[in-house]
Amino acid sequence: MRSLKPLIGIPADRRMLGPHPFHAAGEKYLTAVLQAAGALPVVIPSLGDELALPDLLEHLDGLLIPGSPSNVEPHHYQGEASREGTLHDAARDATTLPLIPRAVAAGVPVLGICRGFQEMNVAYGGTLWQHVAEVPGHLRHHEHSDDPLDVQYAPVHAVQLVPGGLLHQIAGCDTLQVNSLHHQGVRELAPGLVAEAHAPDGLIEAVRVREARRFAVAVQWHPEWKAMDNAFSRALFARFGAAARERAADRVHDR
Repeated sequence: MRSLKPLIGIPADRRMLGPHPFHAAGEKYLTAVLQAAGALPVVIPSLGDELALPDLLEHLDGLLIPGSPSNVEPHHYQGEASREGTLHDAARDATTLPLIPRAVAAGVPVLGICRGFQEMNVAYGGTLWQHVAEVPGHLRHHEHSDDPLDVQYAPVHAVQLVPGGLLHQIAGCDTLQVNSLHHQGVRELAPGLVAEAHAPDGLIEAVRVREARRFAVAVQWHPEWKAMDNAFSRALFARFGAAARERAADRVHDR
């Protein structure tokens, strides 16, 4: 009997192309799931309350919450109003913020990246800095947008992995060199989340859900970028993929 690959859902951004709304996910996330996690990616439309989340989760073996140029709307974490010109995606917020804790509770493995990292913190009750570089004591963490992509996504600082944490176990070392393409960051860590890595300025760069039944991790950097060329990225996605295969096997057994 052929062994089917696990199915990993990726929530889309809702964007206007001309007068029509479209739902889209970045190709780099799709290929990382396919190549590094060994799973089949499927794009989830960001339809908010129109999605029957329990029914959706019954069909998923994993959930990847990707990065995005948009930011979580600050009213979700009692933050101050955004500056004029800040890109938001209310449809995505309405989809991912309830979806993340439901997925974790259902035993669906979750990996959050960049905006997905911030969404995980907000979904569990945490808050965000909207402009990390302007917070005293913090470094600049965002890229120069006019640089070539290979420069924007190049490693720029180290992260210190928490001893004994899951990422420390996956990496087999104490520090990683990571890229950094974010203006926002964790201000107050949500109850139920534990830090897995810190930047040199103390900013939390990775978390996991403490009581999760399966893999439930989020990172602030972008391991999906050329994932197959980076040893830790390959290992991270491999662990995520293994958790998704375990979930898939359990779903087949329960039928």
